[in-house]
Amino acid sequence: MIPAAFEYARPTTVDEALQAIADGGEDVKILAGGQSLIPVMRLRLAAPETVVDLSRIEELRGVRDDGDALVIGAMTTHHDVLTDPLIAQHAPLIAAATETVADRQVRARGTFGGALAHADPAGDLPAVALALDAEFVIAGPGGRRTVPAADFFVDYLTTALEEGELLVEIRVPKLAGQWGMHYEKFNRVAQAWSIVAVAAVVRRDDGHIAEARIGLTNMGPTPLRARAAESALAGAEASAEAIAAAARSAAEGTSPSSDLNAQADYREHLAQVLTRRAVTAAAGL
Repeated sequence: MIPAAFEYARPTTVDEALQAIADGGEDVKILAGGQSLIPVMRLRLAAPETVVDLSRIEELRGVRDDGDALVIGAMTTHHDVLTDPLIAQHAPLIAAATETVADRQVRARGTFGGALAHADPAGDLPAVALALDAEFVIAGPGGRRTVPAADFFVDYLTTALEEGELLVEIRVPKLAGQWGMHYEKFNRVAQAWSIVAVAAVVRRDDGHIAEARIGLTNMGPTPLRARAAESALAGAEASAEAIAAAARSAAEGTSPSSDLNAQADYREHLAQVLTRRAVTAAAGL
């Protein structure tokens, strides 16, 4: 199908983009990679008055070292994230999850910030951002503000981005100590959305798990942290038995949906199984 008519703006700076958003009318959509927006526009499920294309804003691209954190520009493509040496060194969990995103064609056009701002609970990157305690830098008419990942995902396809604002970069803290990371995804067919996935970040100390962060994909209307399992793992022996016991609480506090791919109770079971696998791998066992 052909999208409904719309005005089109292609700014070259963040300030120009914010002005284009302000001038765009009541219904403005941001075009980042376009892998989610363009299909719904073609089906006329979305008919924005104005589309603001960010593809020419160079300051929103790339990964840089900022001392105690990595800074990833919102318009950095999945391919560039996947092949970046800083990501490989300091945040391999991001690369592991990004490698499972759709196919090569989508990864060449889709963007890191676009996927996070879209906030699909079945997407691979939001749960990773939670597990890594990432921060989201948002630009708006009043300046810039920083929102932690725990507060960024508000509801289904809804974030802390307010009217007239734009996600410009994501800050990922570097982790000091003996940390391991692993992403475990279960999907029906290759290149499909996750039925359930788990992002695990584990710090070991003297044969024990000192800290664990576990992000859950598609276990509710937003990405979630498996807080009960994290608490059970804190201070536990780094053993298969202890991890299996903690993983049994991975689905506590979640509200998975039932759909054509899986019933809610099956998703709860998957969350437990995948948490055990992901934490075991992240712990190096």
